Amino acid sequence: MNAKAAEGYTVRRVQQMLGISRAIIDRLVRAGFVSPTRGRRNEHRFAFQDVMLLRTAYDLQRAHIPPRKILRSLQSLRSSLPRELPLTGLRISAVGEEVAVRTRDSTWEATSGQMLMDFEVTSNDGELAFIDPVNAARTTHPSPADLVNLGASLEETDPVGAEAAYRSALEAAPDFVDAILNLGALLCENGRCAEAVQLYETALPAVSASAPVHFNHAIALEDAGQLAAAAQAYARALELDPGLADAHYNLGRLHEQLRNPQAALRHFSAYRRLTRGPSTQMDDEDA
Repeated sequence: MNAKAAEGYTVRRVQQMLGISRAIIDRLVRAGFVSPTRGRRNEHRFAFQDVMLLRTAYDLQRAHIPPRKILRSLQSLRSSLPRELPLTGLRISAVGEEVAVRTRDSTWEATSGQMLMDFEVTSNDGELAFIDPVNAARTTHPSPADLVNLGASLEETDPVGAEAAYRSALEAAPDFVDAILNLGALLCENGRCAEAVQLYETALPAVSASAPVHFNHAIALEDAGQLAAAAQAYARALELDPGLADAHYNLGRLHEQLRNPQAALRHFSAYRRLTRGPSTQMDDEDA
């Protein structure tokens, strides 16, 4: 593991990779879904497994899995894996209210460890045929989602390979938001923010309704020194998602630099209101 990976991912980097707001990340941390370490300035630092668990918790939450069940499942999953095993080697999904985990060779329910059957039945010249989906997948071309997962697993060890995987995903699916966000974040991380800006601006006509893409476009513009354009991109993200707390915070900073103190105060106030508001989904009772 290189020094950068050992230090862990910052909240901003996690936002870029996952396309979710700081407020959501903070809420998932407070709920106990992940336990990040602290950096030199007492900031949160997330391990690679933490990032994958955050994404899993967020997706399962959107699938209306009760929070306590998500927490139990993730705790069980983490404790059952070797510390060095990356979670990118797994596919995690919701089966009803259960959390299913798939490796190359098997599928199980995360909380109990119970094995789940996973096969497809089809007709072959009038005869029933059972297909092993794992073996079937090995005979087909990787999907855009597979390529994005591959890219995420390569970022720290092979950034060139990660970029190639993301670009291959976008060739197959130009509107695949995860590929756009991951590739843009990777480019900016490597000092290629102008390329990230071009990537987002090429993709935006197809994903114009995606607040995370506008948000990351704004970050790339800001890092490239295009402050006025970045402010417009943050504003567009907020039009699409008024609850995007970090867009308010970043826009407040930009308005300070652009000498618009009243606008800055308005966005800082909105940020404080959103981040100190009561959690809604985290307080749901277990079904």
